[in-house]
Amino acid sequence: MRLFVLTLLGFAATLGFTGAAQAEAVKYVLDKPHTQILFSVNHLGFSNSIGKFADYDGFVNFDEATPANSAVDVTIKTASIDLDDAKWNEHMKNPDFFNVEKFPEMTFKSTKVEVTGDKTANITGDLTLLGVTKPVVLAAVFNQAGKHPMSGKSGVGFSATGSLKRSDFGMNYGLPMVGDDVKITIEVEAYAEDKAGGDQNNQ
Repeated sequence: MRLFVLTLLGFAATLGFTGAAQAEAVKYVLDKPHTQILFSVNHLGFSNSIGKFADYDGFVNFDEATPANSAVDVTIKTASIDLDDAKWNEHMKNPDFFNVEKFPEMTFKSTKVEVTGDKTANITGDLTLLGVTKPVVLAAVFNQAGKHPMSGKSGVGFSATGSLKRSDFGMNYGLPMVGDDVKITIEVEAYAEDKAGGDQNNQ
């Protein structure tokens, strides 16, 4: 679920940046206060329950001159899952679902970025969840690139959606009453890495 995502940063590596050449790739780091990784799944046919992951780290190495050489890497802490209910959160952390003690992290690593329009792209990556690795495709929309008006840092932003089957990763509890298809929604801001190790929170 949440996966992923974020991962969508690879989209920034392909859209809107085909102009001036640049000597080397720039590393952009996810800005957590302005990045959301959400998922939804059907619950007993009554509703589509929405959750999120709150703890993650990720980056994109963006090569402006040759976007195909760019790369994305995101790690999500599975114990950070949040469905706005303490009891439900604990169940999601146990072996029925994310088994966070045995598998404390899930990862997404891009393998291909395919431009589909002026501001759209499909990002394919390997998602590793519960020790199983499967390809996931995210449909991304490039929002903006430029300098943050307060910090002056160079940034990129985009939105993305995707889906996966949780059973592909061995998460079979509750099927079919609890849905197999998981929808992913990601909103991302990312800023050029602070080489001095400073705070990435730009407000």
